[in-house]
Amino acid sequence: MRWLRAFLLSLGLGCVLPIMADELTDVSQLVSQGQHAQALDKLNAYLATHPKDVAAQFLKGVILAEQNKVAEAIQIFSEITEKYPNLPEPYNNLAVLYAAQGQYEKARLSLERAIKTHPSYATAHENLGDVYAKMASDAYDKALQLDRSNMRAQTKLAMIKELFSNRGPGSTPPASTSIDAAKSSNVVKTAPVADTTKPAEDKSKSAPTPTAVKPAEVSAVNDQSTPMNTQQAVLNAVHAWAKAWSEKDVSAYLASYAEDFTPPNGETRSAWQAMRKERIRKPASIQVEVLDPKVNVEKDRAIVSFKQNYRAGNNSMRTFKTLHMRKIGERWLITREITGR
Repeated sequence: MRWLRAFLLSLGLGCVLPIMADELTDVSQLVSQGQHAQALDKLNAYLATHPKDVAAQFLKGVILAEQNKVAEAIQIFSEITEKYPNLPEPYNNLAVLYAAQGQYEKARLSLERAIKTHPSYATAHENLGDVYAKMASDAYDKALQLDRSNMRAQTKLAMIKELFSNRGPGSTPPASTSIDAAKSSNVVKTAPVADTTKPAEDKSKSAPTPTAVKPAEVSAVNDQSTPMNTQQAVLNAVHAWAKAWSEKDVSAYLASYAEDFTPPNGETRSAWQAMRKERIRKPASIQVEVLDPKVNVEKDRAIVSFKQNYRAGNNSMRTFKTLHMRKIGERWLITREITGR
C-alpha cells in the first residue's frame, strides 16, 4: 500500500499549494535528513502562529507517523478529514496507518472515501486492491486453519502469494506508518526517509500487506489505453510550464494554471500571483527539469507525476511533484499541484 508523504499543501477542492512557506521547506529538509524531533519542534513553533495552516497540520501528521506515534498521527489526519472532507490524501494516509495496525476494514473505508472525493486517485485504488488482497489472504489462512484439506483455499492463497511475488523485490512491503511509505513503493516524497517501523509477523509471510500510502504520490501511471497523442499533449503542457518557469516568463507560467486553481490558506488569486511573480523574478537564474514523467489520462482530466530538479542560483532541490490537469478548450491547464512525496 502506498503512503502519501507529499506535503498536502491544499485548502479546498483539490487546490494544492505549489510552493511551501520557507519554514515548511526547512521542516521538510529536516524530515528528509531523519531529524524528526528537530523538525517537529520547528513545525510546532510555526503552528503556534499559523494554527489553521493545513499544509503544516498535514506535515505534522507525517512526522508523527515517521516517529511511530501512530495514534497521534491518526488523530491529526482525522481532524484534517473533518475540516477538509474533499481532500483525498489525509484519507489515504489514515488507511495506511490503519492497515499498519491490522484494521483493514477501517483502511478500506478510508480509501473508499478518498476515491469518492477524487475518482482518478490512482494511489488510493492501488492501496484498496492491496487491502482487499490482505483481507482475502487472512480469510483463506483462517479457512486452512479450520480445514487443512481445503484445496480450494490452498490454491487461492497460493495465487495471491504468486501475484505479489511477481511484482518483483520489495513490491509487497509490510504495513508502515512511515510517510515515506514502504521504501520500495514510494508515493510522493521530497527525499527518501528511513522506514522506522518493523514489519509485523504474518502467518502467511508472502501474503500482500498494505504499505503506507505516501501522501501524495498520487502516483500517476501510464495508461496504455489512452492515445499517445493525448498523453503527449499533456506532457507538452507540463514541459511548457517548466520552460516558462525556467525562462522566468511569468505571464506564460501563470497562464499554465486554470482559472479554478484556487490558492491555499485563503489567499486571493491576485495575492498568490504576486507571490509567485516575486519568487520567479528574484533569482538571477532558474532551471526546472521534469524527469521520469508518468501520465494517467481519463477523458478531459489527467494526473502527471514526475521528479523535479529545481535550481535557482547556487540553490538546488529535487522533489517529487504531481500535477492535476484538465483540458479546457484546446489546452491542458493545472488545477492542482502537489509538491513532495
